[in-house]
Amino acid sequence: MKESNNMQRVLITGTAGFIGFHLAKLLLAEGFIIHGFDGMTDYYDVALKQRRHQMLLQNPNFAASEGMLEDQAAFDRVADEFAPDVIVHLAAQAGVRYSLENPRAYLDSNVIGTFNVMEAARRLKVQHLMMASTSSVYGANVEMPFIETEKADTQLTIYAATKKASESMGHAYAHLYDLPTTMFRFFTVYGPWGRPDLALYKFVDAMLDGRPIDIYNNGDMYRDFTYVDDLVRAIRLLIDAAPVRPEDGVVPEGDSLSPVAPYRVVNIGNSDKVRLLDFVDAIEDCLGQKADRNYMGMQTGDVPATWANADLLKTLTGYRPQTDFRDGIAKFVDWYREYSGK
Repeated sequence: MKESNNMQRVLITGTAGFIGFHLAKLLLAEGFIIHGFDGMTDYYDVALKQRRHQMLLQNPNFAASEGMLEDQAAFDRVADEFAPDVIVHLAAQAGVRYSLENPRAYLDSNVIGTFNVMEAARRLKVQHLMMASTSSVYGANVEMPFIETEKADTQLTIYAATKKASESMGHAYAHLYDLPTTMFRFFTVYGPWGRPDLALYKFVDAMLDGRPIDIYNNGDMYRDFTYVDDLVRAIRLLIDAAPVRPEDGVVPEGDSLSPVAPYRVVNIGNSDKVRLLDFVDAIEDCLGQKADRNYMGMQTGDVPATWANADLLKTLTGYRPQTDFRDGIAKFVDWYREYSGK
């Protein structure tokens, strides 16, 4: 007998990470039973990851295991013992720029690790496998806003390529094993408890220390900034929107549902293209001080703009992210001041 939604058992990879932490917190508040799996890698400050897990462990419905996704036996032990209804795979080697320095880390984590998650989902016959992708898979596409039904074959970094590989593998497993699978493409997520390598964290940290901030492409960049609470709310709602293989191969217009598999790709973005310089202006307003701006050229592998069409998300869930970036920045700054003591 299927459990009610608020008693579902959800295995989340990456719960000590930025997005995984927020998703676990939201699902726990709604009564879900959560088991987290995280590698606690030192790509950024492990103390921040430990603080996130410590907060989640205050809830009796949360437990966590540490291990690398590349270690299939370790992940299988956790998955078998927990017996999840749903798996949300968020753990990954993140960061577009770091993929230029250490591409192998992305293959190990994002391809081999994702394969191990899919294998566990297949074996345990979960009700819904949900996996994180990225707006970076749109690569050199210039038609905006980006929509899920357009081709995305021109990735510009190994990071983006590994995420596209995960999408392709996910489709194959959904088709072969009738495994309901949703891939979500994230657009520039920000907010409290964010990663130190993300622009907002770096900018605020540098400005409060009196250090210059690096602004790429001379600030002529646009991003679809998505507030983390909006993002995890969208994921929560998508849990209940597992794709179903179309009986006759006919897919509704505008839907990214596969004609041959219970598989779908969904953008999660604010549907708003914000100029990077306006983002910096808003940080200055919030901090009450001007930034020492170091204008630089375009970073290799970066794209000048991202912008999501989130109509499919709205159709599936009735929800659309809408936090104004100025409000989101203010919430981040409040958290950052408290966390750092600056």
